[in-house]
Order: sequence, then C-alpha cells, then structure tokens
Amino acid sequence: MKIARGIIKGLFFGILALSVLVFVLIFMLSTKVSDNYKINKNQNFSINTSIPVRAVYNGCKPSQKQLGQTYQVDLKMFGVIPFSTTTVQVVDKKHVAVLGTPFGMKMYSNGVLVVDIQGVDTKSGKKDVAEDGGLKVGDYIKSVDGLCVSCNEDLLELVKKSGGNKMIFKILRSGKEKKISVKPVKEKTSGEYRVGIWVRDSSAGIGTLTFYSPYNNMICGLGHEVNDCDTGKRFDFGYGEMVKANIISVTKGKTGTPGELVGGFSFETISNKVTNEENGIYGALNGKISVSTLTEVALKQDVKNGEAQILTTVSGETPKLYSCKVALCPDAYKTSTQNFTVQITDKELLSKTGGIVQGMSGSPILQNGKLIGAATHVFLDDPTMGYAIFAENMLETAQSVANENKLKDAS
Repeated sequence: MKIARGIIKGLFFGILALSVLVFVLIFMLSTKVSDNYKINKNQNFSINTSIPVRAVYNGCKPSQKQLGQTYQVDLKMFGVIPFSTTTVQVVDKKHVAVLGTPFGMKMYSNGVLVVDIQGVDTKSGKKDVAEDGGLKVGDYIKSVDGLCVSCNEDLLELVKKSGGNKMIFKILRSGKEKKISVKPVKEKTSGEYRVGIWVRDSSAGIGTLTFYSPYNNMICGLGHEVNDCDTGKRFDFGYGEMVKANIISVTKGKTGTPGELVGGFSFETISNKVTNEENGIYGALNGKISVSTLTEVALKQDVKNGEAQILTTVSGETPKLYSCKVALCPDAYKTSTQNFTVQITDKELLSKTGGIVQGMSGSPILQNGKLIGAATHVFLDDPTMGYAIFAENMLETAQSVANENKLKDAS
C-alpha cells in the first residue's frame, strides 16, 4: 500500500514538474515569435529557436501557398504542443542597392523648437514669463499673433516689436496644436523685450546610407530617428535634404565615450524630399544611382547568430567591408528597431575607430550574401558593440513612406 502511494505521489510530482516545464517553454517561445512574417513562395517557414517548432498552415498545405496571399499558421512545440499562432505572407524576393557611403543631413524645423526656458532678468527681478504663459521645452512655436515663425530671427524680431503686449503663440506639442498667451518683459541689460527662451530652427549631422530601393526610388540611412540633442525627442522638421559627404577624420570610441566620424558636406544633393521616421531618414533619390549589382534583402527569420560583414566608410567616400558578429536580441521580433546586436571583430576597423562610432549609423550588415540590417547605436560600456535593425523593417518603412507620401519637399 505504501509503495503504491509512493508511486502515485512520484507520478503526481513528476507530472507537475513536466507541466511547469512545458508552461515555461511555451512562455519562452511565445516571447520570441512575431505576430507576422514574410516568406518567399518556395521557402519553408521556420523560426530561430533552440526547441524544434513545426508550422501548420490553416486552410492549405505548404506546397499550395500562393504569391501575395496571407495565411494563419499554428506553431507547435516539438511538432505537437500548440503555443502560438502567427500570420505569414508570401512575397517575392526583394533586391536593393547596398550603399555604405556617408551622407549629410540638413533639417529645418516645423516652426522653432524650444530647447530651454530660463526666464528674463528685469529691473524688478527675474520673470518666468514663458513658463507662466505655459510654454514647455519641446514645444514648436509655429506662429505668433498669426504671423508665421520659420526661424530664430523671426521670433526674436516679433518679440522685440511687441511693446510688452500679450502675444498669442500657436505651438505644436506632442503632435497637437494649441494656443497660449505670453507677455514679454524688458530685459535689464539690453532694454529689449524678451520671453526668456532658447530656440533652435535646424539640425544637421553625418550618417551612413544603407540602401537604395529600385521598387520605389527610395534611399535611406541611419537606421534610427533623428532626435533633438537637448529635448531627446524626435526632431519635427518642416523640410530638409540629404547631401553627399566625405569622411575627413575619426575620433576613436572608448568605454564611456562614443567616438565619431568627422565629415564635410558637399553641394551635391541626394534627396530634397525627405522624412524623419522611427527607423531612419528616408528620401526620394535625386537623379540616378550607379550600381553594378543588387543584393537580396534577408527576411528577419533568416538572420542567424554568427559571422557577418559590415559595409562602412571611415575615410573619404568609398565604403569597405569589415568582419563582425551578430546575435539576435531576446525580443528581436517584438520591436521595430533594436533587433540584433553587432560586434566589430575586424582588427583594421578596430584600430581605426575602436568599434562603432557616431556617423556609422546606417552602415549595412550582410550575411551569406544578403542584406540583413544596419548598425544603429553603439554600447557606451563596450564600443566594439552596438544595436542593429532588420533590413526587412527598413524596406517596409521605405515602401510605407512612398505609399503614404510622407516626404517633405525642400524645393
């Protein structure tokens, strides 16, 4: 009797432990699965997991997949235990011109951006007129008393001529327009009317072009959005352009201090119709681009941990391939930007830059002859490493920008 009870007890705890293990495995797998994937017509769908997973198509057999169609797919652990459902779309292979060349960004804000509020020193003491009126850092001032504000000088001149009367500021805050009232006061030193704010009307910098897409004439780079250096928010610009650039020198990256590529802008415009998106700068190409071959864009599930190459320019205008290693992030398929890490292993590149430096953002990463993504950010605690974005995500954004006509014309 005692033996039977022992066996039953052992079986109970064994089943309980197995159930917990299965639950944990299901949870782990679920966090690594995207809600949607793309596959080529003759490609078998698979995902990067250490546990065998079988895909079961709803409504058709894998051999019956049709180009352009979308299918619901049940994912089963060890081929028998269902743990998730995803959407799979059958698409043509896409090819782009991989670049790796430097470019300059010039962007002019949608109004003027408030980057600091300090108050005004008057004869009767400090007056926080901007703060009292409701202005905040990160606001874009679009007009004052109905008059358009397009640059710092516009705002300064309007405030000077206010006579100390209340002024109606039309601002853009978090994507929404609103009106606030601000009353300038005379500054003690200059005797001129001020509201006590610092503003910026433009932004510029160096980055790396990732690819040109012949499907929609879109050219893109950087792999991440351009943020204002003071507010940390995405720079909302009224118009801008991408121009050719060349790298003059390199400041090597060190632990705790990011390095940078120092470059100069040329007068040759790459695009004067651009947009600042979450995962890069996108523009319609001016003129033509000369490339000898096109490179296939890897689908996100095709990216594997291991050896790869990064194409970047650290001198002049000519890019060069360097060796690196890539590793998928734990939530690679759950985010649109930081999908995998890249570690520079090439001794030549390490000796020149110390690893990844500012200005290399957008540098194409290739694996097995396909474009898998682009470098985006450097790790401050290890300059040899950084984040990268899937090329598939950038190509999707390029198509979305083209379809939705998001480009802002500088001409």
